[in-house]
Amino acid sequence: MGWFGKSKGGADAPKAAAAVPAPVQDAPDPATARELDLAWYRWLAAAPPPRAPALIEGRILEELAGLAQAPVAGAALVPRVPDIIPQLMRTLQAEDMNAAELSRQLSQDTLLVAEVYREANRPAYLPRYHSGPPINSIQSAIMLLGQNGMRMLLARVAFRPIVSMQSGVLARRVAPVVWRQSEKAALAASLLAPGLRANAFDAYLAGLMENVGLVVAFRLLDQICGDQALPWSEEFVDGLFRHARALSARIAALWEFPEAVAAAIGAAGSPDSASLAQALALGDRLAKLRMLVDGAQFAPDDPFVTDGLSEQALTVFDKLQDEE
Repeated sequence: MGWFGKSKGGADAPKAAAAVPAPVQDAPDPATARELDLAWYRWLAAAPPPRAPALIEGRILEELAGLAQAPVAGAALVPRVPDIIPQLMRTLQAEDMNAAELSRQLSQDTLLVAEVYREANRPAYLPRYHSGPPINSIQSAIMLLGQNGMRMLLARVAFRPIVSMQSGVLARRVAPVVWRQSEKAALAASLLAPGLRANAFDAYLAGLMENVGLVVAFRLLDQICGDQALPWSEEFVDGLFRHARALSARIAALWEFPEAVAAAIGAAGSPDSASLAQALALGDRLAKLRMLVDGAQFAPDDPFVTDGLSEQALTVFDKLQDEE
């Protein structure tokens, strides 16, 4: 069992012919995952011309593909989770989670305690009628958040160092944005999972983990391109996301995530993928669209954003808007 433990889805018509009604045009196809990734990458990179030559693009993709085949080297480019997190996650896996024991473990890390208080006092958790003082008891905060709320919070905290300890100008600039998208993708996937008969916490973990390979990819861009022109072609972006996703899946397995999580990351967006991968793919799509809309790249009602989204997906899309 890994540190996250086990989790419980012709010809033209003659001009003299009688007029006939114009055929009803099919609705436009939704933007493909490749088109969305292209818009997302170009917004993230925000690189003016000139563009990197094909030789540089090929070198980056070759190195990234190599890391996906040797995930230990890729994992070395991102920090590991704090030592206390595995201990806390094991406690949270227990069916009879003990709030007092969890409080004792949490007290070893003041930053974690602050995170729990902050989360418990968010409007999403406080009852609408709550008008009293903020929650200031750690056990009360734990009980308010519940088992799943605590698991998601700790998973989020565990991943934060991945974006806070980046080197290179480009990686330092884009990593916080990638992290925000990861948080939104995790939330969206967890909300969509029950409707697909997938495990909500597995979906949350997959959302947080999916972009680890992308962070590594931007570090490679820093190392190879430096302050020179960046890659921009559609073929490069397609390869970048494909190899980054494969690397994320391999690192997830290396870090002993649940097998279903690593498999979902590797299969997200593939036809006939399992329900968890479907939840992840849609959650990732909604999060990217949300970030692009909030970044003034598209209007909320632009067909690029809304086409192909169900009523449920649009509801989740709205929930991803920042609270502040």
